[in-house]
Amino acid sequence: MKKRNKTFIIFSPAFPLGEEDSTWVPWLQTIVAALNNNFPGLNVIVFAFQYPYTTKAYSWHNNKILPFNGYYKNKVTRFLMWMNIFIEVRKIKKHSDIVGIFSQWCTECTFVAKYIAKFLELKYYCWVLGGDARETNTYVKRIRPEPSLLIAISDFVVDEFYRSHGIRPQHVIPTGIDISLFDSSKQEKDIDVIGVGALSVLKQYDLFVEIVAKLKEDLPGIKTMICGDGTEREYIDGMIKELGVGENLTVTGFIPHKESLKMMQRARILLHPSSYEGFGTVCLEALYAGAHVISFVQPMYCEIRNWHIVKTKEEMQLKALELLQDRNTKYESILTYTTDDAVKKVLKLFGYSTEPIDDNKPKAFSKTNSGV
Repeated sequence: MKKRNKTFIIFSPAFPLGEEDSTWVPWLQTIVAALNNNFPGLNVIVFAFQYPYTTKAYSWHNNKILPFNGYYKNKVTRFLMWMNIFIEVRKIKKHSDIVGIFSQWCTECTFVAKYIAKFLELKYYCWVLGGDARETNTYVKRIRPEPSLLIAISDFVVDEFYRSHGIRPQHVIPTGIDISLFDSSKQEKDIDVIGVGALSVLKQYDLFVEIVAKLKEDLPGIKTMICGDGTEREYIDGMIKELGVGENLTVTGFIPHKESLKMMQRARILLHPSSYEGFGTVCLEALYAGAHVISFVQPMYCEIRNWHIVKTKEEMQLKALELLQDRNTKYESILTYTTDDAVKKVLKLFGYSTEPIDDNKPKAFSKTNSGV
């Protein structure tokens, strides 16, 4: 009897359209790459519910991507989309052994995953990634997920999900980082403070600009940067001009993921003023890049070296000033969680163990020794 392939299905709202597009869910890209490199005998298929805006299947680093262009669908067309997703999963099951469905966020993807898994007798787990833990997420009442099927991205998300929905996720698995994406050459620390992320109301980069203006009073030559763009860009640009920090603060706009990692390797401090954060991968990346991190939200209830938790804008500014003025501040690479560990833990839940690497099978990304 011919041996059937093993297939792992990921449900996600979005996925990049091309291999060069590193700005769409970069952490999920590294997760897929880690699956390919750690489980070479496993086929990975990603169902992208909303983005990209196409319904034509395509290949991304030898992984099949099935997009459904569901962003603007109404109730009727959305239900038809769910039926098409069900049909595609059933097709896969006919010629392959499905390890399970791994849905991202406890929203639409998990709602569909739950019922498809039930009808086709498949395993599924949901990764609770941050915003979906908040009480504004109405999908949770419709899904009614079992705690044993929920994987939270952090300790903070476990408590937030329980506070909001009365359900405590049983598992905690951070996304982690892919260290092979970092530049191996040593970078000069010529950026004092950096921010990396979308310029949205939630991320509060207006506080970043205000803190830079205060730091400039003690450090006139301070050099800072924001790598990102978004709906608040015009407002942020106006603040920079109004507070007179144009020579001290550069806003790059959207840049490729690898480029933002290089910028972090040049930075002394990552300032992360977001008012809510499940577990910002950018913070883990900054730590590995050799920067200190200052944020309002503590994702894990254990101390992480060089990650400073503050409560107010004033505390954030004072901590940044303290680090920059102290000649004894060490800027060392801190490795906390990796994507390799994350995918191994996830696949263990699905009952799928690591297989020997087949050097003849194409990999999503080639792993190389890297440093910071």
